[in-house]
Amino acid sequence: MTNNAHEFSLADDLEATEDWDALDTELDADGFESGYADEDPEDIDPTVGAMELAERHALKRVASLRTELEDITEVEYRQLRLERVVLVGVWAGGTQTDAENSLAELALLAETAGSEVLEAIYQRRQAPDPATYIGRGKVEALKEIVAATGADTVIADGELAPSQLRNLEDRTGVKVVDRTALILDIFAQHAKSREGQAQVELAQLSYMKQRLRGWGGNLSRQAGGRVAGGAGIGGRGPGETKIETDRRRINTKIAKLNRELKAMKGTRDTKRADRKRHHIPAVAIAGYTNAGKSSLLNRLTGAGVLVEDALFATLDPTTRRTTTEDGRVYTMSDTVGFVRHLPHQLVEAFRSTLEEVADADLVVHVVDGSHPDPEGQLAAVREVFAEIGASEVPELVVINKADISDPLVIARLLRAEPHSVAVSAKTGEGIDAAIKAVETDLPRPGVEFSALVPYERGDLVNRIHQHGEIDHLEHTAEGTVVTGRANADLAGELAAYARTARSA
Repeated sequence: MTNNAHEFSLADDLEATEDWDALDTELDADGFESGYADEDPEDIDPTVGAMELAERHALKRVASLRTELEDITEVEYRQLRLERVVLVGVWAGGTQTDAENSLAELALLAETAGSEVLEAIYQRRQAPDPATYIGRGKVEALKEIVAATGADTVIADGELAPSQLRNLEDRTGVKVVDRTALILDIFAQHAKSREGQAQVELAQLSYMKQRLRGWGGNLSRQAGGRVAGGAGIGGRGPGETKIETDRRRINTKIAKLNRELKAMKGTRDTKRADRKRHHIPAVAIAGYTNAGKSSLLNRLTGAGVLVEDALFATLDPTTRRTTTEDGRVYTMSDTVGFVRHLPHQLVEAFRSTLEEVADADLVVHVVDGSHPDPEGQLAAVREVFAEIGASEVPELVVINKADISDPLVIARLLRAEPHSVAVSAKTGEGIDAAIKAVETDLPRPGVEFSALVPYERGDLVNRIHQHGEIDHLEHTAEGTVVTGRANADLAGELAAYARTARSA
């Protein structure tokens, strides 16, 4: 019987592979290029901002497992289904353009929070209706719009009183939130640091405390009178309503958060005092939300913080140390963004963070040149400056997004703000002029000096480079001749080697 199967021989198979390496060499010599990258992308260290942005967009919907009729394959982070919302506002003052811009901003806030805007309406009134915010007749029209669009939520462009919230919910049959609650929700999503999360929770509790509600049994008294169920001793008395119990718990939590934030504020104050003791100037980047503050910080210092085209994308302040062209050291900090009608609870909760702006030596006020109302952004931010005591801090206005802005708008802003510069943090246009303007506005050391520093005191010369201004430097046989300006502490150390010195 003949067997046609191939007989396996390990020695023969190994011998057949001996020419493979030579074949690879010939292919390389002929110009063959591997389809694999020489550098593994995972070996490239991403910035912290890039990792945070990837984390935000990592949550995706699995379409095959959905139960809704609509096809949602990818949605906002932290959401499994986009809320369908209707926006409503009251036009009580200003122009019609102002009212429409306010609703457009509310729509961006709603989308950032993870919702789909179905409709936006506003009512012309001298003042919001004290019972229903928009008036009885418009509430019926709003109810019809909600029913026709299938909306889940109504968002009001203002801060509603508890009675207004309750009346609107009763008459529309859906959840109603106001502008303040919407902003607080975005802050809760984006807070990363322990201090930021505590500040947001404090603001939410302060807002919620005045808006506690309950229905039916939820409002009944707890353990009042002769209690059934064997509660016995300690369970009798006038009792306490559920809403009172919730309010007491909220007050206890608020007190705890205030203690924690006070301890964190001590740490921040220590760092700030250390910078002042070493006479390191501080620059704070402030401005309207989504004006490009984080992008500008990355462009100026290479900080690598998160950048996203969304409102309140970054909340936690970031401080980076950088140097001027002549070697002086200063810090640059990115701060939380502002918005029209910024909730008072947030200003109070973030006061320790906002004090970075009030204590700065210079504020770089960033405004979005492509926004429909950049002057309104400037005015809104300056209102917050006044509230936190930062109105007297020197200000440099940086008009960002010049690459996509109307040149006529840029020219108008430059005329209205004499101490300003137009830049594009995305393309780098105008960045050199902005850096020069910042360095020019930094506080100058107050004492003039002229000293002959021995070569063994090179540390003094290095400190002059970092914290002083050098007008003249010459190396001689006896040592280094330095003339310039320095702070009082450094000038005092240089006095031992002074040739002439006088107070500026």
